[in-house]
Amino acid sequence: MPLSPNTPVEKMTEPYHRRWWALLVLCLSLLIVVMANTSLIVAAPDMTKDLGLSSSDLQWVIDGYTVPYAALMLVLGAIGDKYSRRGALVLGLLIFAGGAVMGGLVDETNLVITARAIMGVGAAVVMPATLSLLVAMFPRAERAKAITAWSATSGLAIAAGPLAAGWLLENHAWGSTFLMNVPIAVLGVVGALLLVPPSKAEGMGRIDYVGGLLSIVSVGSLVYATIEGPHFGWGAGPITAAVVAGVGLLAFVAWELKHPNPMLDVRKFTERPFSGSMMAVLFFFFGTFGSIYYSTQFLQFVLGYNALETGIRLLPLAGSVFVGAAVTGKLAPKLGVKLVVGTGMAIGTVGVFLLSRIDSGSTYTDFVTPLLLLGFAIGLSLSPATDTIMGSFPESELGVGGGANDTALELGASLGIAILGSLLATSYKDKLTDLVGGHLPAEAMDTAKDSVGGGIAVAEQVAKNPQGGAQQAHTLLGAVHESFAHAIAHTSVIGGIIMAAGTLIVIAVLPGRKHTAEHGEEDAAPATEEQTATVGA
Repeated sequence: MPLSPNTPVEKMTEPYHRRWWALLVLCLSLLIVVMANTSLIVAAPDMTKDLGLSSSDLQWVIDGYTVPYAALMLVLGAIGDKYSRRGALVLGLLIFAGGAVMGGLVDETNLVITARAIMGVGAAVVMPATLSLLVAMFPRAERAKAITAWSATSGLAIAAGPLAAGWLLENHAWGSTFLMNVPIAVLGVVGALLLVPPSKAEGMGRIDYVGGLLSIVSVGSLVYATIEGPHFGWGAGPITAAVVAGVGLLAFVAWELKHPNPMLDVRKFTERPFSGSMMAVLFFFFGTFGSIYYSTQFLQFVLGYNALETGIRLLPLAGSVFVGAAVTGKLAPKLGVKLVVGTGMAIGTVGVFLLSRIDSGSTYTDFVTPLLLLGFAIGLSLSPATDTIMGSFPESELGVGGGANDTALELGASLGIAILGSLLATSYKDKLTDLVGGHLPAEAMDTAKDSVGGGIAVAEQVAKNPQGGAQQAHTLLGAVHESFAHAIAHTSVIGGIIMAAGTLIVIAVLPGRKHTAEHGEEDAAPATEEQTATVGA
């Protein structure tokens, strides 16, 4: 007799028969969570113009989502484990949809930031729930394939967000990029109730709320300091946040080491498969998100593509993600995670380094190869690394495992955008000062140095001057384009070096298959179906 979707996974005597349909619901939920960040890339110019956002305001619109998203995932993953993973998924989608409705209807900066924060809380519930439900539903023999589909969805969302937002912005205001999430979230809720079975940890003890609070404080402060410090200077706020993050992290580790039922067993970081895979996820999203962030700006501000045209030109990234995912499904069981993840990170590093060739004469074709390499690397590396991380946790801690994986992912993306974005801004400012310093009024120069968008806006104002304004604007615009291209090339060298160092570290930490067998550790490579045919759900 077919098993009901309301039969808890833990009570099933055989794998859930609708698990692949349920996976579609999980991937759909993941899609909108990631798209909420990437769609903002192309919606930001319209939001800035309509709301009169300063650079600080725009940063907070971004951070309003990122900080709670990163800080809460570990705790909310544990709560999902304790009470209901499916319930967490449904609740998270409803919170996310509520924030999206608010963001699409308001027209005041602080309310938009609040809406983004609500969406971030919802995302922090959804993200770990998708992974914990996936691992609970799928037998070990099929889990690598399911995680590959989950990982490919993350890569798809990087391109799908700008594409969908760009299409909407052709005929609608920026609020539509918020509202587009609502029907998908509702569809996810309905799908979860009809197709995803209940699941929760059996015999789980009391939740370590003190450890959870310390993790929120430390991760939230770290993300805040990382984002605010490079962009706005290491003033009192970012420095205080960095100190709080450091103290909170030390307190978290000390508390977890002595707690009988810790929120996260920090001793796992002494296990090479787990720690190596966590570092792989962090370093990888550091390089890829940072590179995509400034590449998209070049396509819009220098090459002049609109939002939809920019989204279309990111499609090679999405396509190559699926190619990489297909390849890793074949290679990882045969070669092991050390080789596959290391190779993927090396390919991604080459993609970042190739962006160092960008100059003011570059066209879209100069971005195609880096995008293809970055997408292929995401598809190749993310799935086996995530599979290894999730395989390190027992059934009672799957939500925590999902939260740990997703925290590494989001922290890496935040670091990439913040640090590489800061290097980009500094390099752009210095180069533009060298090219046009002293030729503009101080106020106009400050605006032009603030960002490439600001430089273009100043050039447009200069063009209105009937006394030679057109020629002056042409010269300034050329300087802005040259400065931004120089900044991308310089930043890509630094980003590539960091990625290369991260690749070497990950390769050194991840154990080889021989070492794994000798020490009795679970190989990071996904098990084959023949090896695990008798493993149940």
